[in-house]
Amino acid sequence: MSDQVTKVGRLAIIAGSGRLPVHVAEAARGAGLHPFIFPLEGEADQDWSGFDHVRLHIADLSGFAGRLKREALDAVVLSGGVRRRPALLDFRPTARSLKAMPAVVKALLSSGDDALLRIAIRLIEEEGVRVVGAHQVVPGLLATLGPIGSRTADRNALSDIARASQAALALGRLDIGQGAVAIHGRVVALEGPEGTDAMLERVAGMRADGLMTTRQGGVLVKLCKPEQDLRADLPSIGPQTVVTAKRAGLAGIALEAGRSLILEREATIAEADRLGLFVLGIESPGSGA
Repeated sequence: MSDQVTKVGRLAIIAGSGRLPVHVAEAARGAGLHPFIFPLEGEADQDWSGFDHVRLHIADLSGFAGRLKREALDAVVLSGGVRRRPALLDFRPTARSLKAMPAVVKALLSSGDDALLRIAIRLIEEEGVRVVGAHQVVPGLLATLGPIGSRTADRNALSDIARASQAALALGRLDIGQGAVAIHGRVVALEGPEGTDAMLERVAGMRADGLMTTRQGGVLVKLCKPEQDLRADLPSIGPQTVVTAKRAGLAGIALEAGRSLILEREATIAEADRLGLFVLGIESPGSGA
């Protein structure tokens, strides 16, 4: 557990979709942080009945700030998926956040997800609390360098990893997505707002339709965006990612060591071993830049 987290009095978790918010909440509870959960309306899909919680509209800054004060919350984790951007008319700003609204408007209309997350972090911290990363609460979720599981990448897979890594890095510079798929030396798919699983399903569909080789092989690579704030939206995989990668005919998955998350780690590795896929922690090709 990071010292930065253990020093806070009480932790708030803004919970989007998926299991990551649950992992963070359970780890925080285990560390005695008594977390308070804000499940996002229209996004959160887990059962929060075992935790103190109140549902929150993503644009209700006023309600959020009031609850922060009422519950004596000191730090906030942004955790889980968010598919929909809020409409401008939905915003309920506080007096403090009003001055940031021009930047919010600009980000909503013309910026990528990472730029929007930086604005969200700024709005939260202007209410007097710190934003910390999920990996600071659950460091055991971070991918490690090298093979993770019993399978290893062969020479062809390593070549595909290099090709997909360059594509993912370029995609990240444009603040579009974090993932790319390369098959037999050719980049065939880039991640957009639909997310990783939908991208992999698209690859599976292209194979089935004869739009690319049906010969098994290829890799999924997920990297942080070069300018990404590491306190939110780290690349992540879980058991379902492995299943969908197998459906797409891939040989394995590579993700950035130390800056990406493996959710339900034991189940993810077991599924990869069962299906014959490798999972590999790699350094970003832009890490030395």
